[in-house]
Amino acid sequence: MGVLGGVQVARPERGGPEWRARALYPLRNVSARPETEYEADPGELLRALRALEAAGLELAALYHSHPRGPARPSDTDRRRAAYDVPYLIADLASGELRAFLLPGGEAVELRVG
Repeated sequence: MGVLGGVQVARPERGGPEWRARALYPLRNVSARPETEYEADPGELLRALRALEAAGLELAALYHSHPRGPARPSDTDRRRAAYDVPYLIADLASGELRAFLLPGGEAVELRVG
């Protein structure tokens, strides 16, 4: 699990801006049930967000894995979504990576790549 910092790049040929990742900040999972859910260490998250700001970057995405799949938001992911940025979810069993916005708990899939 972690945070990606980046910048938006104009891409009119693709219908609008895209995010370009420039920094990756891994975060420790402090969940009481780390095999089935994630909870970022609050101190590490705060340090990562401050580092992004100091580097002139914006919060571009949050990422985590589902070790046994699937690469789609769980009910817990939907409930805990606190940022209006893409959530990247990796299915470690298949290697699939998908991205979602989670406004109000609804999953809106985004194109990756």
